[in-house]
Amino acid sequence: MRIKQINPAALYDGAPFGMSQATVDSGSGLVFVSGQVDWDTNYQVKHGGIAEQAESALQNLLTVLDAAGSSAANVLQLRVYVRGELGDYMEILAPIMSKYFGASRPALTGIGVASLASPQTLIEIEALARVCD
Repeated sequence: MRIKQINPAALYDGAPFGMSQATVDSGSGLVFVSGQVDWDTNYQVKHGGIAEQAESALQNLLTVLDAAGSSAANVLQLRVYVRGELGDYMEILAPIMSKYFGASRPALTGIGVASLASPQTLIEIEALARVCD
């Protein structure tokens, strides 16, 4: 088994936190994507609202998937963590998630949490995908 670390230059450097943006297991063809947030390369949140943060986190997710040789269509599972009660954001998040994953409909778990990577971070999205055929 060979594990490849994925760290696109366009995203923040996870090394100070002891993490990679993703790892790929070449034996199984699985891509494990770390939780993506609305951070710039200086670890700063770019947007104040959850809709904008969700879009940015999903764009980061697509960047990581592309660097790993995968795509949104190959996502098997998503975990969406939101600060507070998930139900408070369903009307906002459902159309955004559908925009990115509508046809592929991966397994999805939404989790409300007390805190995330920074006090300004409202949403974090992690994924399990497979490498493109």
